[in-house]
Formats: sequence, structure tokens, C-alpha cells
Amino acid sequence: MDKPATIKDVADLARVHAATASRALNPQTRDKVSPRTAARIVEAARTLGYSPNSAARSLRTRTSSVVGVVIPDLRNPVFPPIVRGVEDALREAGYLALLGNTDGDAERERDLLATMRGQQLAGFILATSKRDSLPFGPDVSVVLVNRRTDAGDVASVVADSRAGVHALVNLLVERGHSRIAHLAGPQDTSTGVERHRAFLDGLAAHDLAPVGVEVCAAFSEQAGFEATHKLLAAVRPTAIVAGNDMIALGCYGALAELGLRCPEDVSVTGFNDMPFVDKQRPALTTVRIPHYDIGYEAARLLLERIAAPASPPKRVVLPVELIVRGSVAGPAADRA
Repeated sequence: MDKPATIKDVADLARVHAATASRALNPQTRDKVSPRTAARIVEAARTLGYSPNSAARSLRTRTSSVVGVVIPDLRNPVFPPIVRGVEDALREAGYLALLGNTDGDAERERDLLATMRGQQLAGFILATSKRDSLPFGPDVSVVLVNRRTDAGDVASVVADSRAGVHALVNLLVERGHSRIAHLAGPQDTSTGVERHRAFLDGLAAHDLAPVGVEVCAAFSEQAGFEATHKLLAAVRPTAIVAGNDMIALGCYGALAELGLRCPEDVSVTGFNDMPFVDKQRPALTTVRIPHYDIGYEAARLLLERIAAPASPPKRVVLPVELIVRGSVAGPAADRA
């Protein structure tokens, strides 16, 4: 059996000293190596399949090479590409991701985080943070992904919810809609609040007010289904802006159960452009977020935090793209 590659093997392939290779493959010392040399060393490590000895490094530095990644719902297709970005960035730096799923359960999240804390992990990437709380103090390296918090100055990576929702509202108004409703995400999350505010601001820019707003209990298909029934029991919009794609799919189900057609009776939009929404009938109009880039950037920020814990936390907002598909048409009256 071939022996695993060593740091000396990597150094030889990259034509550098072993100490230089070691510095380049450690995020805490990578800044001591020129970017070009570091890139050459990382590529050599990748070619050889070199993996840093995490246990030995932990004994030397009293730190772990494992990062806790906590998401609210593994069934939501938006998260796998985000996690893939996290894993790729961590692997390049010699770190591993320990994934945990909470199913949106606060008690399960507390137990999971307590267990992870007991493992002396290097840091955490959280997609579960609420607006008014953060489970850790300033002594723990944390980056929020697809979430922000008002509870402290914490590093985060999010998509531009405001720009995305404004683009959806503008599209609907351009298609002739004025009776537009909103299925908002949970208001204890930054994404739920930011998209709700953006919806109201987007309508106000056209001198319009929402025909109705229903807040969903979760960013889930079932929550979207239930909220749509409540909404349509009170009002009859010609278009619905859903807080995310999962809510929009729940809206599809409720419309079908009520004998309403999309988009003939009600146009529907989502947010995230998660995998397979283009295969729905009708294909969902939504906002594409850079899933992989969000995860990769979150991991990169965390590695920076681990290397320099005292540095100011960064809040990164990545651009989004409007994706127009078959779930949007003009109001029925305009087609009569």
C-alpha cells in the first residue's frame, strides 16, 4: 500500500522548504507566505492528496482542525450547495466540517451546540441564528451563513435580499399586478424580516400597499401551504411573493387544493432558486442566490477569524439574480 503523502512530499513538489509548505497549509500562518507560493503549495497538496495530521496539530496548538456547521433543515435543497462551498474552502486549509441538523428545533439546537462545544472545535458556521440571540460569547469564532443577528457584531455572509425582493415586485408590477400579497418568512430570522421589509418598500416605490401579508411559521413547504390557506380565506391577490422557494412550493399545493391555477389565477414567486424549482409545473420564478459562494465565503471568513480573533467582524452581502419562469403572468382580467 502506498504511504500517505507527507509535508516533505508537498514541499518537494512545490519546490519550497518543508517549513514554508507547513506555513502555507495552516490558515493561522498562511499570510507569512506570498499568495503565489501559497497557491502553488495548496495545489501540490491537492495533487498528492495530502492531509494535515489534525490530531498532531491539535496536541501542539491545543486547537482543533474541525469546524461545526449547523443548518436548520437538511431536507431543504438550498443547503447542500452551501455546505459544499463550506467543505471545499475548509478542506483547502486542512480543516474538516462537522455537520449538524436541527430540524428547526430550538432544544435540539442547544443540545447539538453544547455537544460540539465539548469537542473543542476551531469555530462554527451557523445557518440557524435568530435575530435576537447568539448561542456563543465573543470567545468563540463564529460566522453566520444566510443569516444575520442583532444580538452582537458577528461576521456573516448573506445574499442581497432587498435587491432580490425589489426585482420580484418590479417584475409583478410591470406585468400589471397591483393586488400583491406576501407570504413572509419567520420574523425571528433576519431573512424573514429583511424580505418582508423589502416587499413593503418595493410596493411603496410604486405607490402600492400589500393586499395581504401572512407570516409563515417556518421556511418550509408545509408552513407555506398553511399560510396560503389563511391568506386566501381573507383576500384574493393576483400575485403572491413567497419568502423563499419552499414556502412557494407550499403555496402551489394550496392553490391546487383550492382549485386555483398558477399563473392563470395567481402568479407566484419564490426566493433562492434552490435545485429543481425549474422542474416544477409551472417552473418557479425566483431569485437566484450564489449558494456555493455563500458557503465558501463563510468558511473563508471563519478561517480569518480563527487566525485573527481580534479583527473586526465582516458582514458580506453577495449579489443575486432575478430568474423569470412560467409561474408569473399578467392578472387574469388583463388576459380576458
